[in-house]
Amino acid sequence: MPITIKTAEDIARMRVAGRLASEVLDYLTPYVKPGVTTAELNRLGHDYMVNVQGTVPATLNYTPPGHTPYPASLCTSVNQVVCHGIPNDKPLRNGDVLNIDITVIKDGYHGDTSRMFIVGEAASHARRLIQVTFDCMWLGIEQVRPGAHLGDIGAAIQRYAEKAGYSVVREFCGHGIGQVFHEEPQVLHYGRPGSGVELKPGMIFTIEPMINAGRREIKGMPDGWTIVTKDRSLSAQWEHTVLVTETGYEVLTQSAGSLPCPAHWLLG
Repeated sequence: MPITIKTAEDIARMRVAGRLASEVLDYLTPYVKPGVTTAELNRLGHDYMVNVQGTVPATLNYTPPGHTPYPASLCTSVNQVVCHGIPNDKPLRNGDVLNIDITVIKDGYHGDTSRMFIVGEAASHARRLIQVTFDCMWLGIEQVRPGAHLGDIGAAIQRYAEKAGYSVVREFCGHGIGQVFHEEPQVLHYGRPGSGVELKPGMIFTIEPMINAGRREIKGMPDGWTIVTKDRSLSAQWEHTVLVTETGYEVLTQSAGSLPCPAHWLLG
């Protein structure tokens, strides 16, 4: 499948969808506390998407080849869950770390983003993993400009994560997005500078590194969706949807509650 270069109209609609996806996370933030269940967060998020925003939860009943339909309107990945955790009735505990991954569809266009949350008070090692993963995402984003290559994104993320003593999950990656949920290109979070597809204005894709505190190996759970670290170490992920502009990049999935890009001195 070729990479779709978005038109001005596509980009305008993607800005709307991206902002709305981020606003779901803004809405859910005050509810993330000890004792809440991820099923309740899913119920709240679904109601907000459908009844307040007028968006469609893209994950609900999403059925890629070889999978059963995904049964929820968002993904909730707790502690050692790397991605695609299914909401359930287990209460969150003080010290848990949680990724909430949201994709909405608005007027036929997808907005896709995720954030990490700390439930109550987390240990310093968990906070460090979350911060380094956030920095990794932004380091990848900062590579985006016309003439750069996809490998530049992955190389920057891998170098920073491994220098911090962490590992990068390789089986899952970022992806092109627009009127289709997952399209070309695939955006690896590891690699070599200068390798891969050359970036051109109008490309839109996600950057969503999954960083493990331990080894990078993962395994799938019997539900067919949930992915966990094989060594049961903590995992973290952040995700933004990014547009390649004529001069650099534009992050499409920001809203009032989004954390800003780290200071450049931190990323140096």
